[in-house]
Amino acid sequence: MQYKLIYIFLTLASVISYGQVNLSMDADKSEYGGKDIVNLTIVLELNGSDLEQQTKFQLPDLSKFNIIGSGSFTNTFIDPATNTQIIQKISRIALEPKKKGKIKIGSVLVTVNNKIYKTEPFDVSVRDVIEKKSLAGNTSNEIYLNMEIEDKEVYQDQPTIAVLKVYSRNMDNLRKVKNIRLPQQDNINVHAINFNKSEIDPSGYGNMASQVLAMFMVFPNEAGYVEVPSVSASVSSYSNKSKIVSNKIKLNVKKLPEGAPNCFKNAVGNFKVSVYSPAKENAETQKPLNVIVKVSGEGNLPDMELPKIASSPDYEVFAPKITSRVSPGTTGMKGEILANYVVIPKKTGVISIKTEKFAFFNPEKSEYTDLGQKMLSVDALSHEDAMESRSTVEKVNEYTNNLLETVNTPVLKTTSFKVKEKSKFHWNILLINIAILLALFVAYLIFKTWQKKRTLVRETVPSKSLGSVAETEKELRKMLKTDIDDYFSYLENLKDNGEYEKFFATLEEMDQDVRNEYSQGSTTEFKAFLDRYKGSSVAEEYGTLQQKIQIEKYAPVKSSEGLDELLKAIVNLYSQISK
Repeated sequence: MQYKLIYIFLTLASVISYGQVNLSMDADKSEYGGKDIVNLTIVLELNGSDLEQQTKFQLPDLSKFNIIGSGSFTNTFIDPATNTQIIQKISRIALEPKKKGKIKIGSVLVTVNNKIYKTEPFDVSVRDVIEKKSLAGNTSNEIYLNMEIEDKEVYQDQPTIAVLKVYSRNMDNLRKVKNIRLPQQDNINVHAINFNKSEIDPSGYGNMASQVLAMFMVFPNEAGYVEVPSVSASVSSYSNKSKIVSNKIKLNVKKLPEGAPNCFKNAVGNFKVSVYSPAKENAETQKPLNVIVKVSGEGNLPDMELPKIASSPDYEVFAPKITSRVSPGTTGMKGEILANYVVIPKKTGVISIKTEKFAFFNPEKSEYTDLGQKMLSVDALSHEDAMESRSTVEKVNEYTNNLLETVNTPVLKTTSFKVKEKSKFHWNILLINIAILLALFVAYLIFKTWQKKRTLVRETVPSKSLGSVAETEKELRKMLKTDIDDYFSYLENLKDNGEYEKFFATLEEMDQDVRNEYSQGSTTEFKAFLDRYKGSSVAEEYGTLQQKIQIEKYAPVKSSEGLDELLKAIVNLYSQISK
């Protein structure tokens, strides 16, 4: 009986050791300063090939922190003592505390083989933390700037896209934000994507209206935790001008992997290098030759170090002129950069103009690519050989250009341009001139006759009576009368086509024409005029209609039913006014 119990105990022990699950979470330390980062490490160890992780790590409530970075990796190996497969899954999370004091970090949950495992909660102590708001700005103005970066974990010199938004409870404040200044700092390079304002979102953060103001790329040029500074802008109104700033964001910049080629400097992306000469004529010794090194692709193109032309005793090279043709892409700045060098060959024969070796890191493949050297072969001729290889026309052009450039040209003799007198008289020219003079004289007589007839007709027409002042005013009013029906049909077309901005602009133009018809400048004067001559009901209806127009004009979402009702009211009222 005793041997059976020992056998059962050993069997259970072997089963337990074969299918063991260990889950733990620890912080790098228990006390943190105001600027320290809380680093959490979660380790899941599965001892046994039959164990299956069914869910991801379910993190505890981390609302008292800002998550500024995370990463994970998996290790798999065989324990030689027990011949058991061991899988280790390790995740790390970098947190920024929002508040000071003792903060409790709860349990991490994970399900393995239909069983839930959890870690033990623990406390961390944080001191001297300055509270930060997710939206930074001047609260008195009720307008805020917020910078958002979705990908906060990138490689060094790899771009991440930042979006700048403005928030306000009053939509009218969104139009007052101007003069956006992107962040500038030594450890980041910033390139604008666009400053195109988006459509206004009426239901943004905290039930405030929001609008995208700008998008830009941030290229961190050093590893570690890099803080992107605030973006600033000005809020201009008729009374004053104030400045608002956005929040700051920390990036977890990963160091580039080991094993970089010796020629790698700071190029991150995907690039190509080529070298060529745009000159069509043959190269000549001791004469300048243009050689262009072109780097094209997408990445940190404007900020990377370009490959130079390597020095050689066969030629002399001078500093290049850089031409940049880049624009924002999906994974960086894309386009091409041209380095135009002046190279002077020093010997005759075939000369190899080589660039420095060039390598770049591709973050999509997480590997380095070595492009090596690029070479341009040039056959340099002596001056005599170059002259012999040219055609006769090229030699004449060369000689003429040299003469004009180097020789002072004497004053030309004007006598050589003097027209010589001819003894023969040309009767044809005389007859043509006489015919032209006769034609002009006949045209003048016809014009004078037509002018006299027109004067006689004007004198025989009886003059019309000017009439009284009231009749004259009535005639002028008929001439100035606005064709209101054309406006109605045009407004109907604009409404049906959804051209709402043009609809309200045309409506203001129609209202201005109607007021001008009655010589009334402002809406207040016109309302008083309607009260005197059309009745108080029409005047009140006019004032109410103006309020409805303003409400519909500035409504964030315009409905076709509301505009139909508004257009019916406009047609009804303005038809009564224009009677």
